[in-house]
Amino acid sequence: MALTGVLRPGHVSIRVLELEPAVKHYRDVLGLIEVARDAQNRVYLKGWDEQDHSSIILREADEAGMDYMGWKVDSAATLKKLAADVEASGLATDCSWVPAGELLATGERFRFTVPTGHVMELYAHKDLVGNKCGTDGENVNPDPWPDDLKGIAPSRFDHCLLYGDDLDGTVKLFMEVLGFGLAEQVVLADNKDFMIGAFLSCSNKAHDVAFIRQPVKGKFHHASFELRSWEQVLRAGDILSRTKTSIDIGPTRHGITRGETIYFFDPSGNRNEVFAGGYIYYPDKPPITWYDASLGPAIFYHDRKLNEAFLSVFT
Repeated sequence: MALTGVLRPGHVSIRVLELEPAVKHYRDVLGLIEVARDAQNRVYLKGWDEQDHSSIILREADEAGMDYMGWKVDSAATLKKLAADVEASGLATDCSWVPAGELLATGERFRFTVPTGHVMELYAHKDLVGNKCGTDGENVNPDPWPDDLKGIAPSRFDHCLLYGDDLDGTVKLFMEVLGFGLAEQVVLADNKDFMIGAFLSCSNKAHDVAFIRQPVKGKFHHASFELRSWEQVLRAGDILSRTKTSIDIGPTRHGITRGETIYFFDPSGNRNEVFAGGYIYYPDKPPITWYDASLGPAIFYHDRKLNEAFLSVFT
């Protein structure tokens, strides 16, 4: 098949201030499936339609935020090649190998820090656990969804949006070394070479990760989870209100990516998003460009104005 190299976002490790309230949020409100806990008291969860063991790892810590984001690649050979390419690029720091099994059900990982200060890792193997939709064995004669879903119940972990200072270096690494495409960008109207935001894709999605230029290192804006329709986004808003979950903004629509969205917070202040829609991205599609003067409709197409808390609150 054509999709090779980096396949998709595989997991994100999120720091939370208290573990059990966070688990309750991610499992019962957001509706992820708890898969396992390890000897380090990390909790592993997944979206219902993810075949791999887990995509969200929760770790109790003194400060909220993101530990690292992991990317699944197509083979062990690709993992070795991309690791060498990342090291040779001079764009990454703190390169190291994490042995297989340090993260449950996961093979060896190559870890590095990108110029915006975020820790990334590549890996080729994660145990398959299936999505429990099969009626005559896993992945045979499947139903469209499994029984006993809870809460909002997204199908998968989809992407992260991250804040950092050296946007140019990070975009260069993702595009020229890891093979991502630039689906959309935000630039200054009077200096079109100065990028404010980059929406990068390794697949057919409008983005698999986004970076926004801010004078900080390694900050986490949100982790996003996929729903199947605008109706499910509205239902998510009802669930968030019924459970008295702190809502940031929405339901509404983005101009960037065209996705329908609602943002909310976990008990530690980490922002989550659930969304539906968007468009199909192909590598030959020219990047969509937004100017800084149009940031209002770019971010919130219905309101057509910026929300200060959305821009300034991060972990």
